[in-house]
Order: sequence, then structure tokens, then C-alpha cells
Amino acid sequence: MPDFRRIAAVLIAAWLALAMSTPALAQAYQCRIPRGVGAVPQVRKPADESRRVKQVDGYLLALSWSPEFCRTRQESRRHKGQCGGTLGDFGFILHGLWPETRGSDYPRWCAWQKPVPRDTIRKNMCTIPSERLIARQWAKHGSCMTRQPGTYFRISRVMYDAVRYPDMSALSRKPLTIGAFRRAFAAANPGLEHDMVLVKTNGRGWLEEVRLCLAKNFRPRRCAMHNRRQRANRTIKIWRGL
Repeated sequence: MPDFRRIAAVLIAAWLALAMSTPALAQAYQCRIPRGVGAVPQVRKPADESRRVKQVDGYLLALSWSPEFCRTRQESRRHKGQCGGTLGDFGFILHGLWPETRGSDYPRWCAWQKPVPRDTIRKNMCTIPSERLIARQWAKHGSCMTRQPGTYFRISRVMYDAVRYPDMSALSRKPLTIGAFRRAFAAANPGLEHDMVLVKTNGRGWLEEVRLCLAKNFRPRRCAMHNRRQRANRTIKIWRGL
């Protein structure tokens, strides 16, 4: 596994330089970190998913568009922190930081996973507003990068905080293609090009997620070919909530 203390220094220098060049656009509006959390969720590898221990070649930073996710989950007890307003209102949340390898067989479920400490879960609830999602990201992805969950989430949080966003409200009010959205997202982040941005939509064409392609040194890179099979002229819609 890589030396994450050295990587952290490289990452902070690269991404915080971007953050200082553009104004911050908060994604967790008035988020309130809870004083405590309940039982730590126990996440097990699903029986139908294999364990893959592979050399890490790069990363994907996955950012989920919360208004679309919460559109049908506002009354869900399981998602009340993110969708019920108990923590705050959210724009993009951190879905996860995912290690990549050459080809499509990304590393996953790499080792026995230490449980995520409750205090680590609490500290990250304004970035990933779900105890279960935090636990799953560590078990499935973070265990392929470092031995300590605190290190994984600290690096993930620094990267999430450095990303800047286009005016999502303005984009939601006009005709938009995936290609145009990728260009708008790249323009908000100096050093990021449109072919370093992936966009995930649901079956009805609504934005679900943005994923940024990163090299081993955490600098943005052109997305691998197996990740770039997207039609740039396809229409995309952005749900902003009621």
C-alpha cells in the first residue's frame, strides 16, 4: 500500500491550489455534525462480489447529486440524515474515493476491514451523510488504499473540499447535453479538462453523479477509455428539488 503521508502532501498541494483560485461553493448547507452516532454498521462483502487485490493505477472521486437521490427518499428513515433535513441540505455529497487499475477490474474488498471508529463516522457526516455509506466505502474501497479508515476519509475529505462547482441552478433551467455539462464542470476547476469528467444519469436522463478521474499522484487525468463511453450529445436534466 502507498505511503499516504507522502501522498497527502502531494494531494493537498495540487488540489488546494485549485481551491484557492476559485470561490468556495458550499455543498453542505448549514450541515450540523451530530454529537454522536449509533451502532457502527457492519458491512460484509456480498457473496456475488469477488475480492480483487490489484495494483492501484489511479482513482475516481465520485460525487453524488443529492437532490436527485433524495427526490423519492424524503420520508425514508434510513436516509433521514441526507434527505430528511436532520443534518442539513445537500448539493453534491461525496459518494467515495475509489482506487482504479488498468482495465475495468478495479480493486475492491481487499482485506479484512477494521470497523470505522464512531468518531471518524461523526466527523464525516457532512461529507458523506450516511453511516452505512461511510462504512461501505471503507470496506469496499478504502481497504484497498490504506490500513486505517481515518486516513482514507481524511484524504477523501480534502479532495472533496477542493472541488468547485458550476452554477447548478442556472444549468438546471436550460437545455443541456452531457458534453456541455462536462465542459461547465471542468471550467469551474482550473486544471480540469472535460475528458477528465464522467457523468452518470439515470434511465430518465436525470443527473445522478459526477466522477473525476485522477492519476496515482491524485492530479486530474484523462479518463481511461473503458470509462469514457458516453454520448456527449445526449440530453441531461438536473433536478433541483421542490
